[in-house]
Amino acid sequence: MLFAETWVPCKDGRQALLRSPRESDAAELLQLLRRCTGETEFLLRSPEECDISLQQEIAFVRRLNESGDSLMLVCLVEGEMVGNCQINFYQQRKMRHRASVGIMLQRKHWGLGLGTAMLRQLLDVAKERGLMQVELEVIEGNERAIGLYKKLGFEMVAAKPDAIRLKDGGLCKEYFMVKRL
Repeated sequence: MLFAETWVPCKDGRQALLRSPRESDAAELLQLLRRCTGETEFLLRSPEECDISLQQEIAFVRRLNESGDSLMLVCLVEGEMVGNCQINFYQQRKMRHRASVGIMLQRKHWGLGLGTAMLRQLLDVAKERGLMQVELEVIEGNERAIGLYKKLGFEMVAAKPDAIRLKDGGLCKEYFMVKRL
């Protein structure tokens, strides 16, 4: 699924471009993934688990853009890819009223309103498709993300105890949040 390019303001006065990824973005997408997974424990992968080949990433981007059941947006600030987000629409008849979202953003761009802008775009797409709810999972302790999700109307509805094991061996809950549209 493709997304029309959209400019959004950053809180620091710069402009960010939101658009669909291109196959030519594959190497930069992999760098972003490795960078972001190294900056926080709150993503589901560790940098060493990002062993995706360039060819695999190109094929992934191609599938996303040709798909009717997924949409990814990349976020660029001053030409640098700083984040992305994705919505996946359920295709099973009993679940077609729902979708799940995920997001990642480089730490140096936190607090600029980019996470809010990206998620609002995904929520608008979900509303246009007539969905009834959007869902996400978030790791216990990720208060910045939980605050963002609550600001956008997501509610915490469940918790999986000891769902996430950190590098230091500590265990965290994974919260399930829902926004009704």
